Amino acid sequence: MSNKLKTFTKGFLVENPLLVLSIGLCSSLGVTTSIFNGFGMGISMTFVLLMSEIVISLFKKLIPSAIRLPVFIIIIAAFTTIVQMVLQAYVPALYSALGVFLPLIVVNCIIMGRVEAFASKNSISDSILDALGMGIGYTLVMVAISLIRELFGAGTIMAGTALKVEVIPEAYRIGLFNSAPGGFLVFGIIAAIVQFFKNKKATKLLKEENEKQLAEQKKAEEEIAAKLERIAKAKAEAAAKKATAEAAAKKAEETSKSENSSKAESPKEAE
Repeated sequence: MSNKLKTFTKGFLVENPLLVLSIGLCSSLGVTTSIFNGFGMGISMTFVLLMSEIVISLFKKLIPSAIRLPVFIIIIAAFTTIVQMVLQAYVPALYSALGVFLPLIVVNCIIMGRVEAFASKNSISDSILDALGMGIGYTLVMVAISLIRELFGAGTIMAGTALKVEVIPEAYRIGLFNSAPGGFLVFGIIAAIVQFFKNKKATKLLKEENEKQLAEQKKAEEEIAAKLERIAKAKAEAAAKKATAEAAAKKAEETSKSENSSKAESPKEAE
């Protein structure tokens, strides 16, 4: 996977701002009583994060380090104000539903954390990918929490819009999901499920790594055994050659002695 793709996709799960980093929980638990609200907050956050990262990455070398945080806040506040004005003018129902959580985007830890840790240190293209990835990951989690809370708490889907559908009768709805404890409960369940699959994946990767190491160790042991076998075979061959040479030398020596003895006896016989 290329670095660009990793930068974009890490916000989906690996570094999801809500489920993994656990930042920006205030808005996620405060406005996720309906899909309309959760999706609206997610899009608003994504826009502010994207534009803030673009501007800060573009002018990072011109921002003095001593005043970088106040400058970051001013930039974020400017785009948050734009979002507020647009929603107030064109989507007043969403503007009213988000209430105080909309202006609080200015001090949201997700945006402040990304512009400080990423946008101020990386190129504009990487900052755009980071902002989109984090924004999409944040929005998906917001919609998931909103879907569960709205469905089981209010018994509807897409309340506040023309697409509203009643799914669960009022007698079977669970009012807990409309309250703050219900938000914590849903968030905890989703976070636990994500952590379960992350641990399962990590365990699988660890098992594969261990199996790979064992296979490499076995291969190394087999290579060492084969090398020792070749050495032993070479020693045996050398020993056999040495023994053959010694036997041949001994035989030659005996033959030489025999010939010398025969020559010594021949003059005596002649006398």
